[in-house]
Formats: sequence, structure tokens, C-alpha cells
Amino acid sequence: MPLTETLLDTFIITRKESETICAPLEIEDYVVQPMENVSPPKWHLGHTTWFFEEFLLKPYSKGYKLFDADFSFVFNSYYETIGKRIIRADRGNLSRPSVQKVYAYRNYVTSVIKTLLDKGGTEKMLQLLEIGIHHEKQHQELLLTDIKYILGNNPLLPAYSDSFNEHAPERHPPEWITIDAGIYEIGHNMDTFCFDNELGRHKVYLEACEISNRLVTNKEYLEFIKEGGYNSFQFWHAEGWDWVCKNQILSPLYWHNIEGEWYNYTLEGLQKINPDAPLTHISYFEAFAFAQWKGCRLPTEFEWEVAQQFFPWGSRWEWTESAYLPYPGYQKAEGALGEYNGKFMVNQKVLRGGSFATPSDHTRPTYRNFFHPHLRWQYTGLRLAK
Repeated sequence: MPLTETLLDTFIITRKESETICAPLEIEDYVVQPMENVSPPKWHLGHTTWFFEEFLLKPYSKGYKLFDADFSFVFNSYYETIGKRIIRADRGNLSRPSVQKVYAYRNYVTSVIKTLLDKGGTEKMLQLLEIGIHHEKQHQELLLTDIKYILGNNPLLPAYSDSFNEHAPERHPPEWITIDAGIYEIGHNMDTFCFDNELGRHKVYLEACEISNRLVTNKEYLEFIKEGGYNSFQFWHAEGWDWVCKNQILSPLYWHNIEGEWYNYTLEGLQKINPDAPLTHISYFEAFAFAQWKGCRLPTEFEWEVAQQFFPWGSRWEWTESAYLPYPGYQKAEGALGEYNGKFMVNQKVLRGGSFATPSDHTRPTYRNFFHPHLRWQYTGLRLAK
């Protein structure tokens, strides 16, 4: 099968997957933005479409006619190179364009791309198509987590769906995996698709260490809460302790103590805490404090990458002790695509592994996710090291 045909099939499937994620929503759900980091579902659908229009159709589709000249201003996320855009916190003010018009925009761009590439395309065009596909997969995960935040902050705590089991329990017995001291290679070897922040494969020296073969569970974290973990400053970074006190944090995001019993909001609605499920929706600050309380620490991203072949992963994004920095020899892409990763390499922590919400074919051992230490609306968890 020609490469173009394979990518086109994947492109069409990916576009439909994003719309399937939104299918359970009411029309009112599409425009809600409870906090700056969460974007309305309508904006995600428009932004992923604008990405293809901006980077593929405008440069390579001769005579391409924009669907709407205002959409670059509305759906540009953070690309300074491309021009002005609405403030991120104002995405929830977009009562217009309508949901119907955004879907029409998606259909229009999808159709033009299919026509453009039906007879093949240049290597550069196919590279841009592939980047756009993976970009949309990133937003599929954001769609699920943002929808959860939107509904989880609705006073009625409505269920999104009855077919999402977020909390499969950790069933294998706990053990420590030993990593010997030595020199290891880190990073992607470029044999398949990856993002530029995974490149610059290089050697690192690791001291001998041990990493848990399983994620920390709700039961373990409940012990931390019961023993006053949120009231004991000695386990926290100064910035983390300030965050706890200022925001009156007493438990992970979505946890509710109702008449002495712990519940958590899930995509299936409010449920009792499953003690054996892996902990989720915690900040780096909380992950660090718990590790300190246990007399352990978080693994570095390099320790995690070396050890990942010895344990199952992929249900939670795992906080690491590594700052999000460029690998040796890192180079940003030319033009607007150079803004995709490089300019965010400051004041953020690396997470590894993937989550329940990550598309199954979108993660790999070298994938480097990154967030600010206080954020926890993603499916974040932790694995101990020592």
C-alpha cells in the first residue's frame, strides 16, 4: 500500500475519532471553560483543523480558499510566528462560531486534504500530514481530560459515558526493579515518528537505583492523607507548601469526602474510591511529598526510560524528578513549527508513560510529556524510586 494512502486512511480515522469523543456531549458542553488550562471542546475541534489548514493547505494547496478568514485568529493556540490570536483564557467566550459551523469547517478541510493527497504528495507534505495526525491525537487526550474537568466542575457531576473504566486495579505484587550503575542510551533512534523533543539520542550515566514495578495506589495515598500528609510541611517543597496552603488542597483532584467516605468523580460519574486503582490527578508537588513521606523519591526520566521494559505502564502519566530541558544537540524546526516544543523548556517537569486517555498508538518509551508542577487535570500518577 502506498505511504500516501496509508497516511490518508489514518488521517480520516483520526478525524472521526475526535468527533466520536465529542458525541456524548450536549451542545452546551462545547463552549465551557472552567479554567485557563482547559479549552472548550469546540475550540479543540477547530484548532486541530486550523493546524492542517495553516501548515499543509495554505502552503501546498494551490488556490486554496480559506473557510473563514477569522478562524486563524480564533483557533491559533500559541504560534507567535503566525499572528494575533485570542487570549487563551477567553476561549470559553466563543459563543460564535457555532458548533455546527466548526463541524462544517472540519468537513471542509478534511475534504480538501483528501483531494490534495489522493494522487500522492511530496515528502514534506506527508511529514506535515503525519505531524498533524499526531497533533490531533494529542488533542484527543486533551478533549477527554478537558471534558472531564468541565463535567467534574458542574454541580450535578454528570456522567460523560458509562463505558470508560478509568481505574483498572494494580494486580501484580509489588517488587523493586534494580537498575545497575552504568552508561545508557536515552532518546529516540528516529526509526519511527517522534517529536523533536525526543531527539538527540545520547548517553547518560546512572547510579545504581531501584524502581517500583507498580504505580502508587489510592489505598497507599489514603494512608498519606490519614497520617496528615497535607498538614506536614516537612514533606513539601516550599513552593508546593505555599500551593497547598493558598489553595486549601486536602486531596487529589476530583476526590470528595462525603459523610466520612471517599468518592471520586470519573467519566462514569461519582463513584466510591477503588483502593486498588492507581492514584491519579495529582500534581508534581503531591507526588514529591508522598515520595518523601515514604522515604523514597521520584525516578528521573532517564531512570524511567531504562527501567520501563521491566514493568507495565500506560495507565497514568508518571511524574519524574527531571526538569523539561533539551537533549544535547537539540534544534528547533524552522518557522512556526519550531514553536511546538522548544519554547516551553522552562519551569516544567517531565512526565513519562501515557495515560488511560492517551490514544493507544500515540505513546512510546521515549515520549516526553511536560507540565507545570501544580497542574493535575491530566491523568497523572507516580511510581517510587530509591
